[in-house]
Amino acid sequence: MMRIRPIMALPGASSTATATAAINRREFLGTLAAAGAPSRATAQAPERRVKVVKLFKSPDGHPNGLEASPEGLWIGEQITDRAHLVDWTGRVLRSLETESSNTSGIAYGGGFLWMAANGRALWRRPRPTDAVEGEILKVDPSTGKTVARYPVPGGGGVHGLEFAENRLWITSLRLGKLSAVDPSDFRVVHEIPVRRSRAHGLAWEPPGIWCVFSNDRVIEKLDARDGRLLELIRLSAEDPDPHGLCLYQGKLYYCDAGIGLGAISNRSPWTGYICRLDPL
Repeated sequence: MMRIRPIMALPGASSTATATAAINRREFLGTLAAAGAPSRATAQAPERRVKVVKLFKSPDGHPNGLEASPEGLWIGEQITDRAHLVDWTGRVLRSLETESSNTSGIAYGGGFLWMAANGRALWRRPRPTDAVEGEILKVDPSTGKTVARYPVPGGGGVHGLEFAENRLWITSLRLGKLSAVDPSDFRVVHEIPVRRSRAHGLAWEPPGIWCVFSNDRVIEKLDARDGRLLELIRLSAEDPDPHGLCLYQGKLYYCDAGIGLGAISNRSPWTGYICRLDPL
């Protein structure tokens, strides 16, 4: 190990020379420390550069949930609360009337649709089946009939769902976490923290889970074990607003609901669009 000898003032040396020697020593120590520690830049997660490709508009124009399935793309509409199954050109294959309300997230797995009812409906007439606060609806994908209703872990609102490896992932907004539940009894089996507000659409890509953060216009890939940031994507102010999210054949898709922070937004000219993220 390198030893650094203390710098002593020589007999007759001036105070200025002694001070200069001390400064040089501090600079040398600082150089050694910097060489042995990673910089802030190298410690950050890699950023994926992408191009946003606008594909088609959703059937009802306010999509806030996306899910890829073997049959096609499921779209959850926020105002009408319908679930549409479309092919990858946007052609409607099936449309379901559901009991969801203020829909903000959709998933498919275990033979069922799962819809995130983010509280009461805001832009249509109320129905007796509307949620009071956030609920997860288990829905028959053939009829739209509600099979069961479950509370959001921690209560409050919900913006995103993802079914993966026999778990249903939920954006537990009040807790500031992503919660994974056993869909058979809705028992929470795992949680990871999120560090940004308004967690939205989710997409599974092991060992991570992608999560949209609408306020920051950022999509982060979080380690599904502990929430550690693995990768991120930044969207520009000119891109469609991010809400729902899914992964299909290795590419991410997202949608612009045209709604933000409790109000219909005119900020984005791309309201209603389904988009694909292509690598640059």
